[in-house]
Amino acid sequence: MIYRCASVFIYIFELCKMTTEEIRVRGTVQGVGFRPTVYRLAKACGLRGDVCNDGEGVLIRASGTDESIEEFIKRLQQECPPLARINQLTRKRYEKEFLFHDFVISHSISSAAKTEIAPDAATCPQCQAEIFDFYSRWYRYPFTNCTYCGPRLSIIRAIPYDRTHTSMAAFAMCAECTKEYNDVENRRFHAQPVACHVCGPKATLERADGKPITASMFSMLDDVDAVCTLLQRGEIVAIKGIGGIHLACDATNETAVQKLRQRKQRYHKPFALMARDLEIIEKYCIVSDKERELLQSSAAPIVLLQKKEPNTKNTPHTPHTPHTPHTPPISPSPHLPISPSVAPKQNTLGFMLPYTPLHHLILKRMNRPIVLTSGNISDEPQCIDNDEAREKLSKIADYFLLHNREIVNRVDDSVVRVVGDQVQIIRRARGYAPAPIKLPPGFDHVPAILAMGGELKNTFCLLNDGQAILSQHLGDLENAATFTAYQNTLNLYLNLFEHKPEAIAIDKHPEYLSTKLGQELGFSNQIPIYSTQHHHAHIAACMAENHLPLDSSPVLGIALDGLGYGEDNALWGGEFLLADYHQFQRLATFKPVAMIGGEQAIYQPWRNTYAQLISAFSWEEISSQYGDLEIIKFLNNKPLPLLNQLVSKKINSPLASSVGRLFDAVAAAIGICREECNYEGQAAMEMEALVDRNILNNYEENQNYSFEINILDNIYCIDPSPLWQALLKDLQQQTFPGVIAAKFHISLAQAIGKIATSLCQHHHIKTVVLSGGVFQNRILLEQLSKYLKNSGINTLTHSLTPCNDGGLSLGQAVIAAAKLIKK
Repeated sequence: MIYRCASVFIYIFELCKMTTEEIRVRGTVQGVGFRPTVYRLAKACGLRGDVCNDGEGVLIRASGTDESIEEFIKRLQQECPPLARINQLTRKRYEKEFLFHDFVISHSISSAAKTEIAPDAATCPQCQAEIFDFYSRWYRYPFTNCTYCGPRLSIIRAIPYDRTHTSMAAFAMCAECTKEYNDVENRRFHAQPVACHVCGPKATLERADGKPITASMFSMLDDVDAVCTLLQRGEIVAIKGIGGIHLACDATNETAVQKLRQRKQRYHKPFALMARDLEIIEKYCIVSDKERELLQSSAAPIVLLQKKEPNTKNTPHTPHTPHTPHTPPISPSPHLPISPSVAPKQNTLGFMLPYTPLHHLILKRMNRPIVLTSGNISDEPQCIDNDEAREKLSKIADYFLLHNREIVNRVDDSVVRVVGDQVQIIRRARGYAPAPIKLPPGFDHVPAILAMGGELKNTFCLLNDGQAILSQHLGDLENAATFTAYQNTLNLYLNLFEHKPEAIAIDKHPEYLSTKLGQELGFSNQIPIYSTQHHHAHIAACMAENHLPLDSSPVLGIALDGLGYGEDNALWGGEFLLADYHQFQRLATFKPVAMIGGEQAIYQPWRNTYAQLISAFSWEEISSQYGDLEIIKFLNNKPLPLLNQLVSKKINSPLASSVGRLFDAVAAAIGICREECNYEGQAAMEMEALVDRNILNNYEENQNYSFEINILDNIYCIDPSPLWQALLKDLQQQTFPGVIAAKFHISLAQAIGKIATSLCQHHHIKTVVLSGGVFQNRILLEQLSKYLKNSGINTLTHSLTPCNDGGLSLGQAVIAAAKLIKK
């Protein structure tokens, strides 16, 4: 009796020690296996209560001893699922009636959307193993996924992230999938896209000409396996993936690659590559530890890698073997060289690893890389719909591998590179978007802001609750189809995140379509509009992603790009700004030079060469001293009197301080893309690839091309006139173009470094921020960063957002936020 009384007393005592808390978790916590983890840990810690999804993230109600709840919180942060990210965890005492006798997972609650949407994630090792396991029910199933991997952004229509709000709603789960979906101990618990051969999406192969496919045409396990055979035969196949449709061919087959270029009307821009595994990639490229980590990450981006020098001794001859329906094709040696047409005149290749089961299955027998490029006609958005693909790609592809799961959101492949040991994102899309970027201190409670982005490489940005959500890369809005896609994606994001902007941020350029749309939205909804200067936005974006506080001291922002609209209504593109989030002062610039023919100067680099030369000297002087040079002979065959008139009368020849155009001018002078460029930045990219590395490694300052520093409109002006005299002399002496390219890169970096150092000393600036598309040039970025570091200057660059116009919307958003906070 005494023993029983003691037991009751202990029970009552323990009960009195119990506390009940409401725990709110915000971040990437839906669709990533977070609730099963909560359930497992709560049970392990002896807690009662429940966990559910709602519009703000995950809500946990838990009852237990103080010690057990503390242990639960600690383990939750330590054992977070691979794709999950906790941004904020708040706790408060739960005062309402508590009726739970165990710990359970409750149904989702619909409420205002404040949670995050996870990016699409590459196939996890467990799912990859299952699709190749003969005894698994997911054997060779191309849409296998779990809470650790698979589609997210590409299939979602609304929050909370439940199956009914995705394009998987069309597929009713079979009994087996339902069992796993409801099994809290299973990694497919509440994995919204879960499916199998019985109940899920199906992939089907069809001919572009509409004729039937028969099993006797080639040996194959299934339609997906047949694609490998087709690629080995030199066919072009359109493949519907996770966020869009790609065009694929054998990357070692020059005929196939050339055929793809001609049909797609993409004649020079490098193609992306996919390889079955790292072993194949390493046969063609040098791969660092950081690059290997990126390739194998859940984001699985295209990584720009340094080509290996070809070794012909290791390239065996593979005789041609005629193929018959009864003879499987022989897989050529993996040492076959990649077609030179994959990345013409480049010393890098853009590689990615398979990131869906579909790609893993296609490449299982493929011992060499394939081209995997966007399924579109040049400059149009990537196709995502089956019927659209059949209509637009039937003259490009020989075959289609399509599936019946709708792609709700178009998501291109991301592109990254490693500079030093730092990741540089060139295109932020699949695997990264729409993961939010946490804003610096001071931006915690800004009102909702919508930033519209620029005209090229567009992204838009939603800013709210101390974080910025950047859209995936959307492309160049000057293309009508891209602009339509931009508007559709913007509406989708506004609805998904229930974002009701209280201010709209736009670029100052009056002709940008994003600017015009932002003005329309502002006027029609009576929302204030904040116009931001292009290069200030570049600098502010870099400041924000590097977490500089709102009240931080001004930095020296160096923004180098093609062009942006300046405060004086002129075209800027080589700017040194004393800047914070609120305002900026222009301290220095590059000498403005005419863009003869306006936009034509972007695509015909010789126009920039001529403009630079006549800005520095008289043409008579140039012709008399350097008339024997190929570039001068070339220019003399152009209608120079007409061009001179355009410049003198300022007809369609605006002055621009563009460093991008300076690169074009130098490239054309040494024979690179002289007549025309087929894509933006081609001349600069090819000149960077041509740089003589020996010169970089053994450079002496007396080899420099000089720049003059003058005063223009009360600011410093960098004048490249002396550079041209030295460069023309080098051409006369038949100096190798790679040497000239190296000297130009180093000289430009040192000229920028010298004036930056001087400005920092004069204005007592401690930090330099580098932004703008020109800093995609690895050599310039490395050389300038090295110079500034040696000068003891703290230097910030981009790593979370592109330094090109893809990061512009973030800068617009934080500048508008700073103005609103100050107001």
